[in-house]
Amino acid sequence: MASKSFLKNITNGVQKKIKFLLANPYKEVNVNWITLKYYKHLPAGKIRVHKLFNNNLFFYSAPELLHGLKEIFIDKIYKQYLVENPYIIDCGANIGMSVIYMKQQFPQAEIIAFEPDETNFNLLNKNITSFGYSNVLLYKEAIWNENTTLQFSNESSMGSKIEIDTTSNTIAVKAVRLKDFLNRQVDFLKIDIEGAENVVLTDIADNLHFVKNMFLEYHGTFDQNKELVKMINIISDAGFNFYIKEAASIYETPFYRTKNPYTSYDVQLNIFCFRQ
Repeated sequence: MASKSFLKNITNGVQKKIKFLLANPYKEVNVNWITLKYYKHLPAGKIRVHKLFNNNLFFYSAPELLHGLKEIFIDKIYKQYLVENPYIIDCGANIGMSVIYMKQQFPQAEIIAFEPDETNFNLLNKNITSFGYSNVLLYKEAIWNENTTLQFSNESSMGSKIEIDTTSNTIAVKAVRLKDFLNRQVDFLKIDIEGAENVVLTDIADNLHFVKNMFLEYHGTFDQNKELVKMINIISDAGFNFYIKEAASIYETPFYRTKNPYTSYDVQLNIFCFRQ
């Protein structure tokens, strides 16, 4: 009897494992196994189209498309309870998937989205037009602690960022002060600005009382740990509760570090900030 029970458990375990391996988490965003394999090996170089919710979603990098689809629409990283017509500020909107997700959840939402990268902004504009959304304002500007002009690495990717080192391959972009936009209740503030978050968060600290929920993607090195602690203190002092998840696993174990050649960061975190 025990032997039959053991074999049954083994069989059930194998079946579950096979089912897990054959499962397609991208099914709900119209990506089958063939498309998934194709996208994973599709080089960047030209604008392509993916059909999402019966609309055309224009993209440049297939791996980044898959990453965004999984993070935003499958893992639902921005899922939350908001009022029916929330006011949302999206800093670092990329090609617009975060805007699309929030509009799918809250059709009456008023959204302001910032994206300074030339290619990304053009795709953002095409995608918002393609989905036919109204009440969405798009700005081809970087987010900073003052209204100025900054040097920006225009990489046509999620990794485009403000560069302090002006000797690198950069272009000049217009930057706007986020604090100027925090003058009314903001139901959701998303900040994903590739390393500029400490400068911006420090500047907007006094206006965070306007913000109900905030998502912050942190990018930093070990030498910047004190900045991270400072940011956490700002979040806490503003009255937020917070929850932290690793946005990207840079090291398998920090005690035995082999540098990841694909990123200049040591730490990438998703920081979810909310009020009781």
